[in-house]
Order: sequence, then C-alpha cells, then structure tokens
Amino acid sequence: MPEFVVALDQGTTSSRAILFDHAGSIRALAQREFEQHYPQPGWVEHDPTEIWSSQAAVLGEVLARAGIRAEDVAAAGITNQRETTVVWDRTTLQPLHNAIVWQDRRTAGLIDQLRAEGLEDEVQARTGLVLDAYFSGSKLAWLLDHVDGLRDRAERGEVAFGTIDSWLAARLSGGELHVTDISNASRTMLYNIHERDWDDVLLDRLRIPRAMMPEVRSCSEVYGTIREGVLAGVPLAGMAGDQQAATFGQTCFEAGQVKNTYGTGCFLVLNTGSTPTHSANRLLTTVAWDVGGSVDYALEGSIFMYPAVEWIRYPGLASHPQHELAQRQMDGPGSLISFEVRGGVDAGRRLLDHVQLMTLAVSLGGVETLIQHPSSMTHAAMPRADRLAAGITDGLVRLSVGCEDADDLIADLEQAFAAASAAAPT
Repeated sequence: MPEFVVALDQGTTSSRAILFDHAGSIRALAQREFEQHYPQPGWVEHDPTEIWSSQAAVLGEVLARAGIRAEDVAAAGITNQRETTVVWDRTTLQPLHNAIVWQDRRTAGLIDQLRAEGLEDEVQARTGLVLDAYFSGSKLAWLLDHVDGLRDRAERGEVAFGTIDSWLAARLSGGELHVTDISNASRTMLYNIHERDWDDVLLDRLRIPRAMMPEVRSCSEVYGTIREGVLAGVPLAGMAGDQQAATFGQTCFEAGQVKNTYGTGCFLVLNTGSTPTHSANRLLTTVAWDVGGSVDYALEGSIFMYPAVEWIRYPGLASHPQHELAQRQMDGPGSLISFEVRGGVDAGRRLLDHVQLMTLAVSLGGVETLIQHPSSMTHAAMPRADRLAAGITDGLVRLSVGCEDADDLIADLEQAFAAASAAAPT
C-alpha cells in the first residue's frame, strides 16, 4: 500500500523534492541549484532542460535517501515559480528558447505601448492583474516576435506554451500532458478569472495563438500518469503556483486569513473567499486555488529582487578560513550586493573590521539598519565594528551593500574575507 506523496518544488534558483508520509511529516528532502542566465541588464533566463534535469535528479535522490521505490508513492504534485515562460516542441519536448523568468523586464516597452493604448483597465478587469512585464503574456508575445519561425509553428499547433508547472507535467508524462492549473493560469495576464478561460480579447491583442495554450485544470485532481524517470507509474495529482501553495500550506483557508513568505521575493497573499476582490491600490487579484470545484480568490502584494541584486554567499568565517566566494557579475550604473555570514558575533566582527563601505545595511532578525558613510571617511573614523555587529547571533547574518562599481566592491570584499579569515582562531 503506497504510504508517501512527493512534492516537486521548482523554484527560481533551485529545484527541490520533498517526500511526505501519511502523517504529513517530511521523510526526505533533496535540493539542487541551477544556473541563472543574464543575457543583458534586466533580462533573466533559465535553461528549461536544466530545470528538468535538476528536478529529475532530486526526485531520484529523495527516493534513494528514504529507501523507497515508485510503488511506495501514492501521488506526486508540483509547485513552481510562477509566470516564468517556456515554449517547446510538442513532439520532441525540446525547448525552443530559454525560459524567460518572472523577474525579466525585457518587455517593459511593450507594456508601455499597451498602456498608451488604454489597455490597462481592461487587463485588470479581465485578469485581476496590473499591466506589467512581470506576467507571462508579454513574455510569450516577445518570444513569438523574436524566435524565427515560432509564430508559424505555433499557429500550426506544433508548439506548446506553459509556465514551469506545464513544462514539468509535459516532461514527466512523456508529452502526454499539456496542462496547467488555475492558480498558474491566473498569473499569465491571459486568463479571464471571471469566465475561467483563456481570454480571446487579450490573446488576439498580443497575437498569441490559442492553439499553444495549455488546458486549465483544478489544483487537486489526477491529471495523468508519470511516464518518465524514477516515479514512472505514479499519478500526477496536484499543481499550484508557489505563493498560492504557500498560502494553502499556511492553512489560510478562510476569507481574511493572510500569509507572508520570504524567498527570492517577499509575497503577501490574503484569502478573499469565493468572490474576486479588486484593489484600488494596485494589489493583484488572483486565483488562490480550485479544490473540489470550489474556487477561492486572493489579493497579493509583492516585493521582488531584480537581477541588479547580487548575492554573495560566504559559508562562514570562523569555520572556513579558506573562503569560497560565489559571485554574479552584472552590468549597470549601480549595484546592490548582499552576502551572508555564518559563525556568530566573532565571525561578523572580524569581517566588519576589514570592510570599508559607503553604505551598509545589516539585517538582524528581519530588522534592517542602514548605516551610511561619506566616501571620504577613513576606516579609522568609521563606527566601531562591534557596534555594527551588536546582536549578531550564531546563525545567518545578511548584509547588503550599495555601490557604484560592483567589480571594485567584490574585490574589496574578497580582500576583507581573506583578512578576516587570517584573523580567525585556529
């Protein structure tokens, strides 16, 4: 008798698989990061093949860690980064371009054009969303306009579009499934949340062939059977966008209940019940979920990081004297660099003793303090490092640095890490 369910958690920077037992306890977890691509400033892409391979790999890892086989799994479900846009060949399942990620801003000009044409109110009335490059619709329109032959092939029914849930469902099913769920569909700027169908007016305006759109299903049903990989034979039986899934997971089942979660971005989602509620303050009206034929809606507010943000992860000064600095180089007139330190007060103090910064934001327990220094201030005249490090505990400390030249600051940080590591006790 199958005793487990598997969740595929496909995020913006990593793919995870989580194995749950009948009591809802986590029995095994595996995670892999994948590469972020930045072809131009403001553009963010993922390789759909790498997303699939990383997700398939963690599925294998999680079953191996638990010592179980596919026949022990009752069902699998998908939760995913939303809005990220993929197009693929229906026959070969090969992607026809890198996925355009939800953070990507290349279609801002098209959005401005649509706004000038007076489409903003109509988009909000039909989809619940504001007119923005964040959503899938303009990204798909860009692909159809810029990938040679894609529009003709799409009109002939040879090409499939989907968000990441659709892409994974297609790969898991060996191409049998071209589906999405209503929560992901509601994030495309192409789905009418009142009629609960793809909106022909918006499809026509963006010149998107309806033939390439996935079938919209509920969030909880058996869509089909997995044919590929270690879960072959297991039903695929659940899909939801990551923020809607988080809202459900935080048990916000009733109107008025709200969650706020932190990942690549920060997302607040308020359950508004069975009726869409439109915001006068540019919050998003979105579908929360459809479970058992009952549709709930939500209001959402978002704060998300753009590619101008750099993440530098430092594994720990006290315990890793031979530091490794993972960095992401970006072009642009200014940059924000964030880095993480583990090792407690002493590790944080040693680092801060060696860093000369114009602007330092220290986040401790979710409270951020901003310290600014004139560029002419000498290191000796800076506030003492122990004042900056006050409150640092054994755990994660995140510091954000504003600068004009990311390359110079990265070089300075590398020197500071080296100096601080040299000062670490052996």
